[in-house]
Amino acid sequence: MNKNRLLWIIAFALTLVLAVYQRLSGPTHPIRGTESIAGVQVKYRLLRSWTSHRPLPVRVSGDGIASMRLHHRRYPLVPGEEWSVAQMVTYNGAFQAFIPGQPAAGKVAYKVEVISPGRVTWIGAGKPVVARFKNEVPAWLLVLHVVFMFAALMLAFRAGLGALLNDDRWQRLVTWVLGVTTCGGLLLGPIVQKYAFGAYWTGFPLGGDLTDSKTLFVVLIWLAAFLLRKKSRWWTAGATVLMLIVYLIPHSLLGSELDYKTGKIETSKSVRD
Repeated sequence: MNKNRLLWIIAFALTLVLAVYQRLSGPTHPIRGTESIAGVQVKYRLLRSWTSHRPLPVRVSGDGIASMRLHHRRYPLVPGEEWSVAQMVTYNGAFQAFIPGQPAAGKVAYKVEVISPGRVTWIGAGKPVVARFKNEVPAWLLVLHVVFMFAALMLAFRAGLGALLNDDRWQRLVTWVLGVTTCGGLLLGPIVQKYAFGAYWTGFPLGGDLTDSKTLFVVLIWLAAFLLRKKSRWWTAGATVLMLIVYLIPHSLLGSELDYKTGKIETSKSVRD
């Protein structure tokens, strides 16, 4: 196997690892788990992202459990605001209830109470799950955006590896990294954001959205690597390392959040709070 092909395989493998990490670490990824309650295995998959204005389903399986109740309220939690409580009903072998749909960027906190003979238990020790609502984004647009962003990452890994080994391709690849990152992050990204939350850009300098801000940072570091590529290959190697660090930050960690008091969408809010 020649060096070029080997470096592409390594770049692809690293990109795949980062893609899985982003998928599993993001604050919108469903919380899955299994707990033993009163000798019964209770399984759940609690959603943390849902389509705006549509009821959010909450399903928990547990044969042998007497009943379950869903507690929910708007988020952030307002002192004095009571939890709404809904009795969960059995449907297709699981307990199920729905949280009323919310506007785009609206959030709800919810938790599930498990009632068994002589015992009341909370799933996840009663720690509320926070779910955020967003408008629908066309599937083709979302797929295109994701493909561009991870293609840029793979190209960056390949360029960085080439710069470290000083092969004869890395300078051309820097141009591709800059172009693909710009298209995926600064062109497609804002369109996705507009569909989901009604604004093209909420990062620096207009707001505190971390996803937008780190995308801008990545484009700027690759612009620097492009302009300085003929002076030193270490600019490219450094840009690759910085891009890796940026991708290690979970996606949507700080994002849009509806202020129910003002009706305005704020940024720099954690979906995990």
